[in-house]
Amino acid sequence: MEEIQIISTSLIVATSNDSISYQNTPKFSKIEMTPWDLKLILLDTIQKGLIFHKPKKDENNIHKSSFIDHLKESLCHTLHFFPPLAGRFSIVKNSNDATVSFFIKCNNAGVEFIHANTPEVTVSMILDSTHVPSIIHSLFPLNNTQNFEGVTKPLFGVQITELVDGYFIGCTMNHTLADGTCFWHFFNSWAEISRGCKIISKVPILERYFPEKIHVPIHFPMNLDDEKLFEKFEVPTLMERIFHLSKENIARLKNKANNEMGINSISSLQAYLAHLWRCVTRCRKLDAGKEVIIIIPIGTRSRLNPPLPEGYFGNAIHGKQVKTSVGELLENGLGWVAMQINKMVVSQNSEEVMKIYKGWVENPVILKKGSLYEGNTTLLISSSPRYNIYGNDFGWGKPIGVRSGIANKCDGKITLFPGEKEGSVDIEVCILQETLEALENDQEFMEFVTKT
Repeated sequence: MEEIQIISTSLIVATSNDSISYQNTPKFSKIEMTPWDLKLILLDTIQKGLIFHKPKKDENNIHKSSFIDHLKESLCHTLHFFPPLAGRFSIVKNSNDATVSFFIKCNNAGVEFIHANTPEVTVSMILDSTHVPSIIHSLFPLNNTQNFEGVTKPLFGVQITELVDGYFIGCTMNHTLADGTCFWHFFNSWAEISRGCKIISKVPILERYFPEKIHVPIHFPMNLDDEKLFEKFEVPTLMERIFHLSKENIARLKNKANNEMGINSISSLQAYLAHLWRCVTRCRKLDAGKEVIIIIPIGTRSRLNPPLPEGYFGNAIHGKQVKTSVGELLENGLGWVAMQINKMVVSQNSEEVMKIYKGWVENPVILKKGSLYEGNTTLLISSSPRYNIYGNDFGWGKPIGVRSGIANKCDGKITLFPGEKEGSVDIEVCILQETLEALENDQEFMEFVTKT
């Protein structure tokens, strides 16, 4: 495929517009970071992007000459509601205990905006390809940026890439700044402003959550002069494919899991994650006694008592592991595996969330990028099929596809998206080539995959 041609690169800052209501716009100059934020400081960013058909020449008067300017202008106005995105990180070295503290400066330093072109790449080359084409990774800004680099690099970036018959809007957000819920909150709000809305439907709440007796700012150990912070890791050859599960096949998996256990409490998500975990593990051809792990993101917003306010803008997730042996995973069946996931999820109540939160303050553990590349015994689940992805109409029609960037990709990285049809799910699987080939020929797995 043709290489990306960069047409222009600029910094976009928040500007006002008299026609847009900024009532209740957040006013913050400095935002402290929580354990949910800080534990991600050494990992990569969030990268997600949407594919659109090109607008017709007579559609909403959007022409190529004004299209990029329109997106820039609407981005400027949207940033007024999300001042952290245009800010930078600041570090304080605490001399009394040899620790550091991070906070967000809402200084309107700007977000990166790239206008690019791929003169030979069509929408169908991306959507109809069996495997995710490698050029997708070039459709995102701020590639190979780690979160802690937000001290000098933008915390958010946009790349608008013109395809032969479409556009790809790729966004990169610093993961220490916010999680996937916030990522799509911003994307949804930008689409609202772009299509002419005077106010956004949900104003972000920027004040971070700190329970009583938590000293702010949080002090944690981090050697800023350590060369290992910039260490490059040798990533094995990985391949990506999106598998589509229809609403009907998801229901079949859910019923199968519940019927095997004689219950009805296993959810659709737990059922198809159990199915995926079993099948990928079988295709990895591991010894029966080997320990295998699935790591599932747990949202904490609704689990706290009282819950976090609607629109809370910041990380509010933690990852929880479910462990078993290869033998147990494959011999006990779908229902048993789904039940192990179910038990873990049910246990994540307000008390457990607070235990993890406060435990991190007492003993900070920063997730390291290198750990993502160790072994092939883990499935790392990310994103959610509940996000509003296909409602992102910028004024010329809804998206026709979604893809993720290269950030945090490893053997066993699983990204969940809602399917275009209501109730369906798209599962982006990133694994070793030989494992993917085996999965594609696995009859039990492919039985529930919709042929496209």
